[in-house]
Amino acid sequence: MDDAKRILVLMAEAGSGHRSAAEAIAAALRELYGAQCLVEIVNPLDDARTPGFLRDSQTAYDQIVQRMPELYKLGYDLSDAPLPTAVIESGLTVALFDVMRDLVRSRRPDAIVTVYPDYLAPLGAVFTLAGQHVPLITVVTDLVTVHRMWFNDSSDLCLVATQDAYDLAVGSGLAADKVKITGIPVNPKLSSDARTPAAIRVALGWRPDLTTILAVGGTRVLHLVETLHTLDQAGLPLQTVVVSGGDDGVYRQLCDTDWHTPTHVYDLTEDMPSLLRAADGIICKAGGLIVSEALACGLPILLISVIEGQETGNAEYIIAGGASELAGSPAEALEIMRRWLDNDGELLAERARHARRLGRPRAAYDVAEQVWAAAVRGPYPSPDGKNLPGLTSLLNLFHLPH
Repeated sequence: MDDAKRILVLMAEAGSGHRSAAEAIAAALRELYGAQCLVEIVNPLDDARTPGFLRDSQTAYDQIVQRMPELYKLGYDLSDAPLPTAVIESGLTVALFDVMRDLVRSRRPDAIVTVYPDYLAPLGAVFTLAGQHVPLITVVTDLVTVHRMWFNDSSDLCLVATQDAYDLAVGSGLAADKVKITGIPVNPKLSSDARTPAAIRVALGWRPDLTTILAVGGTRVLHLVETLHTLDQAGLPLQTVVVSGGDDGVYRQLCDTDWHTPTHVYDLTEDMPSLLRAADGIICKAGGLIVSEALACGLPILLISVIEGQETGNAEYIIAGGASELAGSPAEALEIMRRWLDNDGELLAERARHARRLGRPRAAYDVAEQVWAAAVRGPYPSPDGKNLPGLTSLLNLFHLPH
């Protein structure tokens, strides 16, 4: 349709959560508005003109988090302050200006959504120099611990998951009317699938009568195999479903295991919503997306991995909310699971009630409605040119055309 609204969704591959959030927003937009909108998901870091250190940061992120977590936390904490953030944003503006400018020119979007903070400052520079501002919506993908870079004033709207994140955004300088609490967008299928968990289990070839625990791995989830082996040896009345998350080494170990309890192993799956909806609980790390998906399905969360700094707030939030417990070792994970299952699963049911209370299964639709309203408004003249001299000087310094 010639009059369809063009919506550009920007993401990165620094962990799977950013892509999952982008895809959830796109799915909700298409479901709600159909042919009235044209949605495109783009990863600007994949552009050949993006400096190699930024392209490589997507894979380096996993390696640093896994091998040097203390260094990652130190860098996260040191950069989460006004002066370091300003320096980083200037560097990103120089590094990504050409890519962002050409994306805006070629796609001619009526609205832009970003689920990754590194694009905000470069987009703001593009808008200022062009004299035209494309409505920009930031969707934060962490529940509580949110880096200052997410709160860039170039955004027309910053959508956050919790009241804590809202307070942090406003405290960092964003106007209160620019911040809204929507939750982190999760796959719309999590709220639209009307099948019972037992029916989904039958369709997937699992036993419908056993308490079912979903375990979600990945390259940054530590001690997953050891934890599952410990649970398997304990003789608990469980059925376990494991998604290795693309970690080939973990997948091979899982496939080579002679399991004592019913266990179903997947490498990657295109139907994570069904697996989540069919489970009674989940073992995972404290990533914003997987935690939000679990809460949306009312799943008690047994955390076995937390990235210090970025994910600390996520873990604290769901533990304080009664939906989760943190295991520091496989033995602790076994003890927690035993307590959850005692007395006919009384504690498991209590944790599930708290998870449902915290969950926002329709967050993607709420985000889509905000994005659609922005797209209907469409681009408008840049309201403030006070930063123009500084931006021009910065780009001239690096001989960048503008």
